[in-house]
Amino acid sequence: MRNDLPASGEPALTDEPAGQPAPRPAVGGRLGERELIWMMALLMACNAFGIDAILPALDELAGSLGAAGNDRQFVIGAYLLAAGIGTLVPGAFADRYGRRPVLFVALAAYIVLSIACAMVETFTQLVVLRAAQGFFAAGIIALPPAIIRDRVGGDKMARLMSLIFVIFLLVPAVAPSVGQGVLHLTGDWRWIFGAMALAGCVMTGWVWFRLPETLDPANRQEIHIPTIARNMTHAVTLRETIGYTLGSALVFGGLFGFINSSQQLIGEAFGAGDKFPLIFAMCAGCMAIANWSNSRIVERFGARRVSHAALFAFIAVAGAQFWFASRPDEGLWTFAPLMAANMSLLGFIGANFGSIALQPFHRIAGAASSAQGFLRMTSGAALGAYIGYSYDGTAEPLALALLITAVLSLAFVLFSEKGELFGEKVPD
Repeated sequence: MRNDLPASGEPALTDEPAGQPAPRPAVGGRLGERELIWMMALLMACNAFGIDAILPALDELAGSLGAAGNDRQFVIGAYLLAAGIGTLVPGAFADRYGRRPVLFVALAAYIVLSIACAMVETFTQLVVLRAAQGFFAAGIIALPPAIIRDRVGGDKMARLMSLIFVIFLLVPAVAPSVGQGVLHLTGDWRWIFGAMALAGCVMTGWVWFRLPETLDPANRQEIHIPTIARNMTHAVTLRETIGYTLGSALVFGGLFGFINSSQQLIGEAFGAGDKFPLIFAMCAGCMAIANWSNSRIVERFGARRVSHAALFAFIAVAGAQFWFASRPDEGLWTFAPLMAANMSLLGFIGANFGSIALQPFHRIAGAASSAQGFLRMTSGAALGAYIGYSYDGTAEPLALALLITAVLSLAFVLFSEKGELFGEKVPD
């Protein structure tokens, strides 16, 4: 029996009577586990494609619209920050009306605003539309974990989320190359947004024909603002999970800092702009391989043990990054392998931290996913924007940020675990 009780033993803050069992939803038989993994991964990957495909075109975009210096990063930062804020919205509606309707609204917003971005005339218009796109399309980020949580829990959820991230991360690996290919083929960065709209249309058709509703009717929640607020507050204040939510926000804030400044860092600091898509693909590919490896071991060793070990390794690699970055002769061939190593370690942290944080909230998975996603994405995006805007022509600000955020992440995890690491497996 799963009762979604807080650590204190008080009843869960939902509209349902406390103590009632949470039956598994009757999921339609048309969608098997493998197709579900691919679908959820590629839904989330629309978000990644919306970020990474435009990276190779930032120089051309900045020149075309008159953006100066580091301001070009706002095209990425505005999207990330608004998406983080937007994740607060769809979960409650998905807990009331179901996952499918909310997904279709998010996909429609993604498509329409991609087309609008392709038609802008000023840089300010583009930044505003990118923020709107991130906000209104946030459902494609917030709902896949809730859909998976509808189906499974515990370390099996961590395994499925790892497999999702394997596929999801293949998109950042190839998105810059796709963006560069579109740019070379058309000579106009605006067509990259057209490619985003096309990807959204494909995903809409797939979801429409193949995804059954996964929300159990017994778990539907009323749109009652005080209840929603209590559910979301509970999801981000429970001691056993808050450290994992904030910890992942910090380490992914460092990753967002790399994404924001990657084109300038690789192209300007290391003079390898022509190799940017390849180097970015190498880093993202290492992260995908790590997520696949995590999916093979997490049910055996447990999400806590794997992620805690990876976090210690991340701190060690970040320390090495900072040492090399502090030297005046740092080269690309020390920076890139160390960055790829830390992105690999994120593959053993992200899915596991997220699964642990969502575990206690079966009945309110949509609201919990939204609330945790909001905290994770807004904190990570704001931190990433600050790190990216601190770019000074060297890799030192990024390396220092990675080290500090990893140490703080460890402190938050210790808080959630009451000082004891490498605990038992997560129960279903």
